[in-house]
Amino acid sequence: MGVRRHQDYGFFGPDSVTWRVWSYPTSLVLGFLRAVVIEELDPHLVASVDQSGQVKQRPKLRYDRTMQYFATVKFGDAESVLRASDTLMKIHSRAIGLDPVTGGRYDANDPASQLWIHLTAWHSILYTYEVFGPGKLEPEEEARYWEECALAAEFQTIDPADVPRSREGIRAYFAAYRPRLVGSEVAQDMMDFLLDANSIVLPDGVPAPVRILFNAVTRRAIIATMPRWMRKLGATTQSGLTDRIAIATARPFVRLIAASTWLQVWALRLASPRTAPILEPVMRGIPPVRPVVREPEEARAEYGIVDPRTQYQELLAARARLAGPDPYPLHHREALIPFPA
Repeated sequence: MGVRRHQDYGFFGPDSVTWRVWSYPTSLVLGFLRAVVIEELDPHLVASVDQSGQVKQRPKLRYDRTMQYFATVKFGDAESVLRASDTLMKIHSRAIGLDPVTGGRYDANDPASQLWIHLTAWHSILYTYEVFGPGKLEPEEEARYWEECALAAEFQTIDPADVPRSREGIRAYFAAYRPRLVGSEVAQDMMDFLLDANSIVLPDGVPAPVRILFNAVTRRAIIATMPRWMRKLGATTQSGLTDRIAIATARPFVRLIAASTWLQVWALRLASPRTAPILEPVMRGIPPVRPVVREPEEARAEYGIVDPRTQYQELLAARARLAGPDPYPLHHREALIPFPA
């Protein structure tokens, strides 16, 4: 099978810490699932997920498309990143409604909600890289990682100035956000569903013993990386001994896959076929047509794509004039467009 070359390195490139951390095998399952499990504790987010009904109706498709989006932002060429960001912005424009737990109104494009998802993902990917992979980054490398996290925020409605630039800043953010989190029945149910990784990641046809073993290890390994207070909110408690066994069991498998490009490509194609064309050129070291790293402002001018923050302000103004898009109906089935709602 031929591998399609990207047009350029996008906005990060091979010298970035982002490429090193996000291309490591922990991102594909452990890091991604840790992020989406924790995200469900936000009552606004889980209300949006629950009312759309798409995660439980089509879990494999949603996983595949969400991985595709994440990979595009980090590893795709500049035009692909901007068009993916623009598509997601438009999908999210209809993901609005009422949160029955708090009585508040959720809006998938709200910058505060986007920041919660963004930081949970970037922290989870880094943390699982540390726990199951090579270990902690050097201080200078970690500083670069959070700077690159702020750059990635430009492709959502987030103000990059709101992104912490250090581990201490990330901890302070989560501590400040903690009072907003709720371990509701809906949140706990969704977290439990997402922790059953075999139904989300593994394709049909995988033998039952493999599915059972895969799920037992990944579920416990993900929980082992979660703070105790989050486990309590999510009703996902387990003992410290189980934590240690799960990590010790998962770590050698992750490192085995990391040692082989062939195994990484095989696992990627198996788990997320839509992501493979984006990440495979990076895994195989295939250079793009133009081996340059782009700047967001310059690329937006070239491709004529407005940044998400500006689009969001225009959307809010349109809603104020009662001209905005209608929210999705309950348990809608959206069209099979390339990126996740």
